[in-house]
Amino acid sequence: MDFSIPEELEMVQRTVKRFVDQELRPLEKQVEETDHIDKEVDRRLRQKAVELGLYGHNLPEKIGGGGLTNLGQALVGEELGRTTMALASTAGFLPGGVAHSKPNQRSWFLDPILRADKVVAYALTEPDAGSDMQRVATKARRENGRWVLNGTKQFISNAEHADFVMVVAVTDPSAALRSRFTMFIVERENPGFRYVRSMRAMGWRGHSLGAFALDDCKVDDDHVLGEVNGGFAVAMGHINATRIHLSGRYLGMANELIEMAVDYSKQRVAFGSKLAEHQSLQFMLADCDVEREAARFLMYAAALAADAGEPSARIAASRSKLYGSEMVGRVADRVLQIFGGAGYVADLPIERMYRDASAFRIGEGTSEMQRIQIARHLLGR
Repeated sequence: MDFSIPEELEMVQRTVKRFVDQELRPLEKQVEETDHIDKEVDRRLRQKAVELGLYGHNLPEKIGGGGLTNLGQALVGEELGRTTMALASTAGFLPGGVAHSKPNQRSWFLDPILRADKVVAYALTEPDAGSDMQRVATKARRENGRWVLNGTKQFISNAEHADFVMVVAVTDPSAALRSRFTMFIVERENPGFRYVRSMRAMGWRGHSLGAFALDDCKVDDDHVLGEVNGGFAVAMGHINATRIHLSGRYLGMANELIEMAVDYSKQRVAFGSKLAEHQSLQFMLADCDVEREAARFLMYAAALAADAGEPSARIAASRSKLYGSEMVGRVADRVLQIFGGAGYVADLPIERMYRDASAFRIGEGTSEMQRIQIARHLLGR
């Protein structure tokens, strides 16, 4: 398997690196301390990403996106992993379901999103439904030629600021899982949309997680994204690409942690010698390096399988997501231990990364869900 990176993707990666270094990293401390990104700053960063050709890089070229391959999206993720979750979102990795927009949704929905004039959020998770879509309780019924939505969503990224929310709702409760749901576009100013609250998390500072309710929220047919009862395909059709992209973020965070640990171990003196000369610390660094490289090759394998259209890509993406998210947690734990008290306090980004890493084992399918998928694949074989 050829893991060499095409020159054009290396150029994209360098562009993202400059964007992270010049535009995002200078804001990390402020965002971490305030747990907030100013709305105008967020808009400026998104517009900068548009100017650089990064915004919507994961969407098809035919609808105005960047058309990056899965490998390209993973490499973008690797650079974005070097900064915070909140700031990384300004680079424009958008919900893949946006690609299901119809021609009559272009002017008021798709184009403003691609220009970063409007922000979109994707809402699946509910108080009693996360990875298990069978428990989704938000429903939509037909009434007087319109759709009426009722339900509650929570842990929704960017719901606090989104102009549009892509909502998964049950439209045929008696159907099989894959034909039970429809994806709707709900505009924030809709009278039936009620933002409930923002949620403070242990990590991902500045990255808004919110809950909202839909109370007899009425939308027209032109607000159906994709096909009626085709919402499962809209929601899940891009999940592999998302998991591969996030695998890149885990790798980027691990790169940053390991680099800091190596530099520190060469400088810090304990018991008469530098940390780098203590065998126990050397073993910790070696374990970090081996696990990082294993995660890298699982990510590459998943990306190349997806780009080749291989059926194995689904399980390869689960392997990459599972191992990468668990790996970065272990690396963060070791690196914090290497730094000791200096790593535990908030003067360095290590404690922030330690907290942020925990969420990666939950979002976009928990580690347990990935294990179930992989085990079913093996048993089915």
